[in-house]
Amino acid sequence: MAGKLEVITGCMFAGKTEELLRRVERARIAKKHVLLFKPALDTRYSEKEVVTHYGRAFPCRRLPKEISWQRFSALITDHELRATDVFAFDEAHFFGEEFPSLCEALVEQGKRVIVAGLDLNFRGEPFGPMPELLALADEVVKLQAVCVVCGRPATRSQRLVDGKPAREGPEILIGGLESYEARCRECFVPPS
Repeated sequence: MAGKLEVITGCMFAGKTEELLRRVERARIAKKHVLLFKPALDTRYSEKEVVTHYGRAFPCRRLPKEISWQRFSALITDHELRATDVFAFDEAHFFGEEFPSLCEALVEQGKRVIVAGLDLNFRGEPFGPMPELLALADEVVKLQAVCVVCGRPATRSQRLVDGKPAREGPEILIGGLESYEARCRECFVPPS
């Protein structure tokens, strides 16, 4: 059986995790064995589940940011590797530079790999391993949210500090509605 890499991307609030979980649920209905993972640093809603902004949740395992094929294969059993049909990963932008190689190794073993993550950071720049994953993908789904300023399709994640667009800060800041807004290209205010 041929493996496949599916990448779901877009800005915050575009429905990436919803789409990931929809695909996971369909695989389970088809009686496929699925393992779902997320980065250890994502503790927003739950440490043991992938949770959408709207409360839908599925059990998952957490992985360290720097996850290589060697480290991953030490965290799951040989039986799990053989028996699992679908490996799904949420918040992929938080993983390190070896993550795309891990995904490729799973695909080479005939596995279906589904990855969801932000394509751009709060500065409007490519985020983490996502550019490489998008280039390697067999299928890419780019979702859009709704711009909270003008109502047009949104493709950017605007970080807020005290309700105003952030001018600086670290690339990674875990947050939800209190820290980010979806914005279109025209309404997005890039940091200076």
